[in-house]
Amino acid sequence: MPGADKGCVWSHCCGFEELVAPYAAACGEALDPRPDWASRWTATWRVGGDEIVCAVRDLAMFPWGQAQPVRAFSWRPGQRHRPGLAFMQATGRGHGFESLAERRTLTVLDFCGGVRDVLSQPFSLRFFDSGRRREHIPDFLVATAKLALLIDVRPAHLVKESDVTVFAATARVAACAGWRYQVVTGWRGGVVDAVEALTRGRRPRIDPRAVLQRSDQVEGQAPPPEQAQQMVPRWHRPQGRSDQLPEATGADCRREQLLLQTQRIPRLRHDH
Repeated sequence: MPGADKGCVWSHCCGFEELVAPYAAACGEALDPRPDWASRWTATWRVGGDEIVCAVRDLAMFPWGQAQPVRAFSWRPGQRHRPGLAFMQATGRGHGFESLAERRTLTVLDFCGGVRDVLSQPFSLRFFDSGRRREHIPDFLVATAKLALLIDVRPAHLVKESDVTVFAATARVAACAGWRYQVVTGWRGGVVDAVEALTRGRRPRIDPRAVLQRSDQVEGQAPPPEQAQQMVPRWHRPQGRSDQLPEATGADCRREQLLLQTQRIPRLRHDH
C-alpha cells in the first residue's frame, strides 16, 4: 500500500468506527441543563505522579501527551476481569487494559492505522446527574492523525441502565472538547477473526535457539543425532511465534497447583 510503513499491515479502506457494532449514546444535555455545566464538570488527570484537575471546558487545551493512567492495572486473588498490557505496533509500546474486550479494542485500533498515541484510563470525569455528583473513568483516549477519539468498552450484554447515563455524560464531554466518542459494545461480522489472524504478523519472527539458521546450513541433509537434539526447541507453541513460553517443569506445575488450592482462585471470565 502506498505510504504504509514497512512491515505493518493496516486497513486502507475502513476506519475504527466502521468496524465497531453500532451504538448511539443518549443525549447528555438533560443530565445538567445549566449553561455553566462545562465549568462545574471536571476531569482529573495524573501527570508525574500528581493529580491535576481541569474544567471540562478546558479539556481541548490540556497537554495529555505526558499524562499517565489515573488507575493502576493489577492482579489480585478473586479478580474476575482480565487486566494486562497489549503491545501496539503503532506506538511501539504496551498499553494497559482491564478486560479481554479492551485488549481486542487495542488490537483493532492497531490494525486500522493512523494511531499516534494511546492513553489508557486517561482521566476521572466528575459530572452531575440531576443534581447528584457521579464519577466515571473512560477506557481509552486515542490520538490519531486527524482527531482525538475517546472510547468506552462494554460488551452489549453487560450494559446497564446506569452505564447508559454515564455514556451520555461522556459523549457530551467529548463533544465539548472536540473529540469523537465511541462506545464499543461489539464488532461487525468477521472483524474479530480477520484482525486476530493478521495480528500474528505484527512482530518480527524470533528464533532464540537459531534453529532455523542451523537447519538452513544442513542443506537438506540429516544432521547427526546429537545436533538434531539441540535443534529441537523446548516450547509448547510453534517455532517462530513471539509469544513462546518456556516449558514448565514438574516442580513448576506442582507449585502452581498448590497456589491454586491455597488461594482458591476462581476461573476468570472472558466476556469482560
